Amino acid sequence: MKNVFARNNLFYVLVVGSCLLVMWWIYHQGTGLEIQKINGSAPAVLTQESFSINHVWKDLGNNATHDLSRLMIQIIVIIAASRVFAYIFNKIRQPAVIGEILAGILLGPSLLGLHFPGVSNFLFPPESLQNLQFLSQIGLVLFMFIIGMELDLSVLRKKAHSAVIVSHASIIFPFVLGMGLAYFLYLEFANEGVDFLSFSLFLGIAMSITAFPVLARILQERGWTRTPLGSMVITCAAADDVTAWCILALVITLIKAGVATGAIFTILLSVGYLSLMIFVIRPFLRKIGNIYISKENLNKNVIGFIFIVLLFSSLLTEVIGIHALFGAFVAGACMPQNINFKKVLSEKIEDISLVLLLPLFFVFTGLRTEIGLLNSWHHWGIAAVVIAVATAGKFVGSAVAARFTGQNWKDSLIIGVLMNTRGLMELIVLNIGFDLGILSREIFTIMVIMALFTTFMAGPVLELIEYVSRRRSNGRAASSGNAFYNILISFGPPRMGATLLKLAEKLVYREKATATVSALHLTADPEVSPQEALLFEKEGFQPIRKAANDLQVRLHSIYKLTDDIDNEIIRTCSAGSYDLLLVGGARSLFTENIMGGKVGQILHSAKCDVGILVDKGINDIGRVLGFYTGAGGRLWTETVQRIAADPQVSISLVNISDGSSELPFAGVPNISWEEHRKIDKDFLDKFDVLVIEYPYWTSLAKAKTYWLTYCPSVFIVKEQH
Repeated sequence: MKNVFARNNLFYVLVVGSCLLVMWWIYHQGTGLEIQKINGSAPAVLTQESFSINHVWKDLGNNATHDLSRLMIQIIVIIAASRVFAYIFNKIRQPAVIGEILAGILLGPSLLGLHFPGVSNFLFPPESLQNLQFLSQIGLVLFMFIIGMELDLSVLRKKAHSAVIVSHASIIFPFVLGMGLAYFLYLEFANEGVDFLSFSLFLGIAMSITAFPVLARILQERGWTRTPLGSMVITCAAADDVTAWCILALVITLIKAGVATGAIFTILLSVGYLSLMIFVIRPFLRKIGNIYISKENLNKNVIGFIFIVLLFSSLLTEVIGIHALFGAFVAGACMPQNINFKKVLSEKIEDISLVLLLPLFFVFTGLRTEIGLLNSWHHWGIAAVVIAVATAGKFVGSAVAARFTGQNWKDSLIIGVLMNTRGLMELIVLNIGFDLGILSREIFTIMVIMALFTTFMAGPVLELIEYVSRRRSNGRAASSGNAFYNILISFGPPRMGATLLKLAEKLVYREKATATVSALHLTADPEVSPQEALLFEKEGFQPIRKAANDLQVRLHSIYKLTDDIDNEIIRTCSAGSYDLLLVGGARSLFTENIMGGKVGQILHSAKCDVGILVDKGINDIGRVLGFYTGAGGRLWTETVQRIAADPQVSISLVNISDGSSELPFAGVPNISWEEHRKIDKDFLDKFDVLVIEYPYWTSLAKAKTYWLTYCPSVFIVKEQH
């Protein structure tokens, strides 16, 4: 072995050394060529600059200002700022897009350019903005493609009647108000050479837009996606998107054509384009979706073809004159409705578009937004009027139409609030208007502020509606004497959901015919796509739904997206007025901090009683063990009584009290007492579940009681006073 090692080292030294000698010889011979290069004159004296740290810094500075270097610096700053602000706004239960838009505005002349002009000029010099614009446009094309894919046209057809009424009312009301507002703003805010029709039409469409992706994420975060209300709102927003983008394309056509004959020609070309996409491209894509349905066989050739369709569609609409974004939207809507196909495709596009390219659009918009232009009470008064008109038109139009189609007032108001969100979609429309020269910088800035305000207000107003509705519901329940035992199960791993439901079924055994158990499953990422969310929801609830069917328990599922899991569980528990919250615990019983982390936060803050199940593999709950401490624990006593309602369950209780109080459960046939029983492995092996009060369990865990190792699954109950 040593001989092989020495031989290898010798070979290495000889080869490297020989090559270095050859390189030196070539260099030595090459210096003679320098003399011939200067036509036989005397050898030039080659001078080299002496080393200087200033020269090094100068070279580094020059390298940093190269186009590619500057672009990479810009992207790093933009992504970092967008992620930080998105995280902050997620924490305060606001859509991440608000934080990303705000990050773009703060990096623009409104803050960075105003207070740190040197830094702003280094990061975003005017000559570099064209690169940002081109990249941001690519990001927008990919984003609009994803938005088109998120539309479920089958749902749109099923609920077309009511949805179209609400959607079109939510467009026509603010559109009319926007045109009316344009009458008062035209002289002051329209650019030179812009006719009133163009200005009023664009103000109308800017007032009418709804942010479909923001709306969809609010529904997911609140667990409304699968509710009738959620289906109605999604359908309305889908119809709104389709209608609004068609109107926008028509408005762009009229503005660019200038004359009626040119507009008619563009409209005819647009009809031909839509016919090609709907009747030729879409059926072909449907066949592809039926073949390539998984990540395994969705190869690069298919992905390449999809991108060709996307770019070809965008190119056609750009050439026709109705903007490339409309083509991307239509291409997405033509994609196969197969959910697996859409999920795999969106996974390949979303990260690069939403995380890398789309924030460039926010900053590019921020560079156009100058809050300092609103330098008088007059300007801010106009901004307030614009916000009021936009909110009144969208909110009132949607809510009244929803109420007219049969929705109750609560759902109608919620629909109005959600349809009033504008977010990123509004910025896209505003930037198109700015690029066409229709919107001045002042009105552009005012409309950006309106987009932020209407999106930001959605969360607080929804909370207010829910609060008022909850107060009324609680009042009605109290007056009617409703005594249902409401249980909320919160689970992470899907298997744990089914296990917790087995326990919940015992706790509602007496009311099983009428009781409904609620199950909450959370995805710890508020920004996953709707396709991913649907799959996560389906996979997460599959075991518990099967268990509910087997146990004949009515189950109400709640699915939400959040990165604040423990607080979201607490909020959901409080909002539903539950009597008991069931969660799973998986740490070692000998760890003193078993109730730390998320479980500890829940125990500390939950407004209802809490039960923690430490599962060691429950197959059936037939044999139950309990410790009676004599402390008069209401929840422990109630839990044992409820489990005992099932005659198939046998319960053994160990009396560890001081003996001064009378033992409860006298005469209950399936409850027996184990007097002076030694607790050891042989005894504990007889049971499926141990029911124990939180204070007593805590004392056992701190004392590191030896037999805890042999415990069956443990159900720890804690009263919340």
